[in-house]
Amino acid sequence: MNKKKIINDPVYGFVSIPSAFIFDLIQHPYLQRLRFIKQVSMTHLVYPGALHTRFQHAIGAMHLMSSAIDTLRNKDVSISYEEEEAVLIAILLHDIGHGPFSHSLEHTLIEGVSHEMLSSLLMDKLNEEFEGRLSLAITIFNDHYPRKFFHQLVSSQLDMDRMDYLNRDSFFTGVSEGVISFDRIITMLNVEEGELVVEAKGIYSIEKFLIARRLMYWQVYLHKTVVSAEQMLIKILYRAKELAAQGHVLFATTALGHFLKNKINHQNFLADIRHLAWFTRLDDTDIMSALKEWVYDEDKILRTLCRKLMDRDLPRTELRNTPFLQTDVDMIREKVKNYFDLEESEVDYFVYTQVIQNSAYDTQHNTIKIINNRGYVQDITEASDVSNIEALAKRVVKFAISYPKEIGHPLDEGNNFSKK
Repeated sequence: MNKKKIINDPVYGFVSIPSAFIFDLIQHPYLQRLRFIKQVSMTHLVYPGALHTRFQHAIGAMHLMSSAIDTLRNKDVSISYEEEEAVLIAILLHDIGHGPFSHSLEHTLIEGVSHEMLSSLLMDKLNEEFEGRLSLAITIFNDHYPRKFFHQLVSSQLDMDRMDYLNRDSFFTGVSEGVISFDRIITMLNVEEGELVVEAKGIYSIEKFLIARRLMYWQVYLHKTVVSAEQMLIKILYRAKELAAQGHVLFATTALGHFLKNKINHQNFLADIRHLAWFTRLDDTDIMSALKEWVYDEDKILRTLCRKLMDRDLPRTELRNTPFLQTDVDMIREKVKNYFDLEESEVDYFVYTQVIQNSAYDTQHNTIKIINNRGYVQDITEASDVSNIEALAKRVVKFAISYPKEIGHPLDEGNNFSKK
């Protein structure tokens, strides 16, 4: 069988699969599952084009990694074939542990187990299946390889993962503020004392990259409507798990049913390998098929939430720079309780507050290093002549409250409005 395939990617054009072994990994059910998991979860409810998948992202990140390796080799950085294939495998499989709707349900179906941990477990399983051929890739993925720049290309503040998802998510959402000069950034990469650096003439592309990341988070990933839709999805799954624990019979695929009926957390997940096997059978379609059926469930709360999500009747969400007064929250809860005839404990399914925070650059971990033509290395915040780079490192905190639109605009009504 010819395994030297070419994939036509809408972002980069033709992407070559670099080896027969990587082709076999791409064909594996673990990776093919990512075709049915949306990259940006519920974002399509705001940006209709955002229906791209984790699979597309994995292929794109691998393509950028291949370009980065070529760049470094052209600058006389010694990279063996084994190292090249290993780092390509590490980036290809870096998101293999994502579950349905990516980050949205990360700790909902399995409490306390991150997608990074699941990725590591699945890579170990693949390594057993392929008789140790992923060992070096796993060592790089876990940051145990002495040549640090390989891991930095996979996971850092300037890795191929971030570079692809900013580029790809900008492309599919149509949000042009997220467009980055990925090709120029890669061309400016180099290695100094075993660590990844960027040549000084690429500093403006890095500045734009960090600003684009900030804009994409607040305009796309943390858009208030996206956040409220993701919270509604989480509430639906919590309600389904609560009902299942009470013996309520719910429609679900076999795999989803396993996670609804069993309380699975970090400890018992690792103790029973069967949980991982069930997890590999989950994707977005399990959740969507359940939502469509739960619209007709006899439980009022579950069917109401599912109907609202399926009809895009999303909660009204208000965002502020300071916390909401507890009196305002209590007033909203009381209005919702009366409108939907709920018990006090049930109001949490319809009213929720959140603290949303993000910083575009972390000055403490995996910082971006700039090297000048004299070989002097500086952090981007020191090397940049743009004062707002330091501002990008500050954590921005916002406070949100979401509630059904049926109760109107209670925070705008007379004396109930608390100016912030």
